[in-house]
Amino acid sequence: MTTLEICLLITSICLLVTTCVSMYFNIKHGLLILKTTDSITRALDLLDERYESISEILQIPLFYDSPQIRQVLDDVEASRNAILRVANYIAVVESETANDIEPIQ
Repeated sequence: MTTLEICLLITSICLLVTTCVSMYFNIKHGLLILKTTDSITRALDLLDERYESISEILQIPLFYDSPQIRQVLDDVEASRNAILRVANYIAVVESETANDIEPIQ
């Protein structure tokens, strides 16, 4: 074997190893992204359920008009609004990320 053949063989082996390592990390990170997306979807579904439940509770009129109960009602309403803001923020970030990816033509 000549020196050129040896250099080409070593270069080919290095490229093969580099490609295999790259493929491993691409698959690993791709699966991580899929798991994260699935977790975000489940979290949004849970937030949606909690938002609906709290909204139903807030529709019930109060028969006891103490300041403590009014404060609890205000806290529940603030929590409901916070749930809505968090869900909207996550949905906006997720849709911006989806829009950043250009379709393959």
